[in-house]
Amino acid sequence: MKKRMSLLIFSCFLIIIGCAPREQGNQRLDYEETKKMVVDILKTDDGKKAIDEILTDDKMQQKLVMDQAVVTKSIQETLTSDKGAEFWQKNFEDPKFVESFAKSMQSEHEKIIKELMKDPDYQKMMMEILKNPEMEEEMNKVLRSQEMRAHMQTVITETLESPLFKAKMQELLIKGAEEIQTEKAEKKEEGGGKES
Repeated sequence: MKKRMSLLIFSCFLIIIGCAPREQGNQRLDYEETKKMVVDILKTDDGKKAIDEILTDDKMQQKLVMDQAVVTKSIQETLTSDKGAEFWQKNFEDPKFVESFAKSMQSEHEKIIKELMKDPDYQKMMMEILKNPEMEEEMNKVLRSQEMRAHMQTVITETLESPLFKAKMQELLIKGAEEIQTEKAEKKEEGGGKES
């Protein structure tokens, strides 16, 4: 969107300069004056209407889409270059960058994993990995580790302190008590019926 606006403002700027009256001699319009004039024009209702018409024009939209393809290609070429690889390597050493990058990709990763989980070949491969004795041993080590126990303890504590969990437990206890009362009442009635 910023690229579209930049192209649009640049186009308007060129049109205004082309239509501006020329001063005599080699004197040129002052840059700041021209910039102020362009900004003022774009702020008017006519300026906004002209921008709106340009952006809704089919030919202009097609050009913008083509420009987006060019931008995408440029980004891809930049990212796969040596400098791009160096950039990623450097940035992935920064924990904050890694965290924000992971968050931005989370929904895509989840989507890919869900699709993979449905794939029979992937399922088979995962089963083979999990059945591997070395993998089993590593999993057992992880599950028995001090960190895992501490993590599980934290999860259990947080769950027990959760208002939702407390409400659900209270609901289950009340339901259980009511069922016990109903069973006692039914037994009492059955016992009373037999005595008479």
